[in-house]
Amino acid sequence: MVKRSTVYFEPEIHMALRMKAASTDRSISDLVNEAVRQVLSEDQEDLGAISKRVAEPTMTYQALLDDLKANGKL
Repeated sequence: MVKRSTVYFEPEIHMALRMKAASTDRSISDLVNEAVRQVLSEDQEDLGAISKRVAEPTMTYQALLDDLKANGKL
């Protein structure tokens, strides 16, 4: 079962979607659904990577700059 939703596109984006849909024999809905799935999948990967690094020590930006300067990198 599919759900309907109204999405507003900038005119240039809408034109590009229409052209891609026509050239690939797919609907705009198919293209948008694929793009959203891809973004959500990337978010899931990012969250997984973040959770693996939660125990790593953190460093402030100032500390990073101080370290770079102390090691002759700046």
